[in-house]
Amino acid sequence: MNYYTDNRVLRHYLKHPLMQRIVRMQERDYTQSAQYNYAPVDFNEAVEGYEQVLELVGELCADVIAPNAMAIETDGPTLKDGRVIYAPATEQNLDLFRKAGLMGISMPREYGGLNFPRTIFILIEDVVSRADAAFGNLWGLQDCAETILAFGSKEQCDRYIPRICSGETMSMDLTEPDAGSDLQSVRLKATFNEEEGRWYLDGVKRFITNGDSDVHLVLARSEEGSVDGRGLSLFIVEKNCGAVHTRRIEDKMGIHGSPTCEIVFNHAPAELIGSRRMGLIKYVMALMNGARLGIATQSVGIAQATYNEALEYARSRKQFGKAIINFPAVYDLVGTMKARLDAARSLLYETSRNVDMSGQFTELARERTLTPEERAESKIFAKKADALTPIVKGIGSEIANLNAYDCVQVHGGSGYMRDYVCERLYRDARITSIYEGTTQLQVVAAIRYATSGFYGQLLDEYLAVEVPETLMPLKARIEKMVLSYKEAVAKVQSLGCQESLDFLSRRLYDMAAYSIMAALLLADSAADEELFASSLARFVALAEALIAGHAAYISGYTPDFLSNYEK
Repeated sequence: MNYYTDNRVLRHYLKHPLMQRIVRMQERDYTQSAQYNYAPVDFNEAVEGYEQVLELVGELCADVIAPNAMAIETDGPTLKDGRVIYAPATEQNLDLFRKAGLMGISMPREYGGLNFPRTIFILIEDVVSRADAAFGNLWGLQDCAETILAFGSKEQCDRYIPRICSGETMSMDLTEPDAGSDLQSVRLKATFNEEEGRWYLDGVKRFITNGDSDVHLVLARSEEGSVDGRGLSLFIVEKNCGAVHTRRIEDKMGIHGSPTCEIVFNHAPAELIGSRRMGLIKYVMALMNGARLGIATQSVGIAQATYNEALEYARSRKQFGKAIINFPAVYDLVGTMKARLDAARSLLYETSRNVDMSGQFTELARERTLTPEERAESKIFAKKADALTPIVKGIGSEIANLNAYDCVQVHGGSGYMRDYVCERLYRDARITSIYEGTTQLQVVAAIRYATSGFYGQLLDEYLAVEVPETLMPLKARIEKMVLSYKEAVAKVQSLGCQESLDFLSRRLYDMAAYSIMAALLLADSAADEELFASSLARFVALAEALIAGHAAYISGYTPDFLSNYEK
């Protein structure tokens, strides 16, 4: 088995027209082939290289990572003398990926990386997360190196990025006991020793994924007397500095192979990244957007795994003389899981392509002055990336949870037992809608794009795609959904009440998300009707019901509804 080649949907995203431009920009018009004999000379050779890596990852995930997942669940990481010891199977996984050269996916070749675009990194992470979401956390945190690449000094890049490419692990240390979603409240103290010319960190970080990593990115308060985000800076801290210790590994519901730690910094020597006071305002915001796209990918990988488990079980489990997949109550569940999965994946890769293009222009702007046309394009891609990221993270994680729930339901009583993979997937899925910003916070980040009309403009753009005659009826139904969404936005705006907007934001968010997913799945179906059309038909029906329900609620809403809720 191979987790890449057995899923034809994944190859579809390599064929998207925008990929040619993304790869050309990533490869700087394929000029790197003159310096590196393994760099591609054209798009076809680049894709051939991506596929070779994806096939290798797919094989490793099927043969090693997925089979190891249950052992890691049992053994898990342990703590000894302030250091985390991974489960033996986790060490095996990491060693395997290091030897395969899979630890510097998106880093430049000059640092020992593969120089792959973000979308290819996402494809690989999609496959890895299907095999084991916990290992996906350890491996996927390598993209923290992008923060050093983007904002660190040349000397820092030269020192740290080759180490990450060779297999050292990373973490982003943001959360504290009294500062979760409200990162402006971070209190971990950074002090500068004038005589030594060095920063030192003191304090505690909590709920840190892979918290005993080799290289930490730490958000700390560098400006004495400050109380908000303007007093925070971002630092690099090394595990082996002798002043960073893991106090505990959290005993949590799922993703057991990924240690979530409480970390103590006891006058730990640190290096400032970029400028003081920009830690939260600029650097962590960029870091978090990347992390949120990563969790969206993890969510899609989990959703894929739950669908596969449900389908396999439903085909093999017999009741009343036939396989349960033949019962409408079951095949409806499994079909709905597939429709949700395909829709979430369409949204994931649309987001990734826009993030990719935005990043390409940012990198290009560091090398030369952009033309007016390039600056205008850069702004468009950046705005799309910023608008789609909170939707794909929020809705992608909700879909992972829905699919995990339905997977257990398909298994019946067996799904409640630890002997079955779906029980672990159910627990693993739950964190996706919490960490790196809860779904509620994604709504807060997204709602301005609803009220400004930007999501409506995006939907008009997506629905301008030409589709075959066979898909026209579904396109007409999506257009009606979009009209309902726009009317709901207009109704909420007409209330002129901020509390009402806040109260109804989740419904507008869901309506926008499901409309966008339907429109994107329509475009994918137009490109490959055989691959996506059945999921499109199911998803449109699902989205119609959800949007009709929210539209009815908003239509009947009056501000006095709020008096019915206890506060």
